[in-house]
Amino acid sequence: MNKKEFFSAHDPKIVPILQKAVIGIAGAGGLGSNIAVSLTRAGIGKLVIADFDKIEPSNLNRQQFFVDQIGITKVIALLENLNMISQFTKYQVHEIKLNEENIPFIYKDIDIMVEAFDKAKMKTMLIETWLTNFPDKPIIAASGLAGWGKNELLHSRKIDNLYICGDEETDLQTGISPMAPRVGIVANMQANLVLELILKEKL
Repeated sequence: MNKKEFFSAHDPKIVPILQKAVIGIAGAGGLGSNIAVSLTRAGIGKLVIADFDKIEPSNLNRQQFFVDQIGITKVIALLENLNMISQFTKYQVHEIKLNEENIPFIYKDIDIMVEAFDKAKMKTMLIETWLTNFPDKPIIAASGLAGWGKNELLHSRKIDNLYICGDEETDLQTGISPMAPRVGIVANMQANLVLELILKEKL
């Protein structure tokens, strides 16, 4: 398949804009793997993704991985899967645990950061680090995506350059994983917001 064929269903006006965009994703699990798949299918030019976890059987209820990838590092497996979707997005993956020191280095050249962690402490650390180092660049976070149903509670909210997607209420329960439908909805809200932010300035 060539580039023209891949983008044949896209509005031709937006393809050059999307292909120039560089998006960072912090985390490659439930949110991150779904966000990466959606942005790849949308035609984003480059994704920068970091995570240190390996795939476990319990991940398969909501993450974009397969049984034969259990035990593989998430970013390596995700890279393999994304390359099977499209060769027209560039991928830079980092098998590393993110912290205040390496975030500014790994993501220094991106246009928009997308938070895709499942632990509240890591979410807070990323948001604070990002807004301190890159106050003029948007960060899109997720809050409240556990359980099922309650579509009417899902929303996005803007606080300066911080955007939050989810219901902002539902907490994770110990020993119970979030489920694919709600995780996928919130991940795609985040991915859709990425497209909105990129395109509204250019069209």
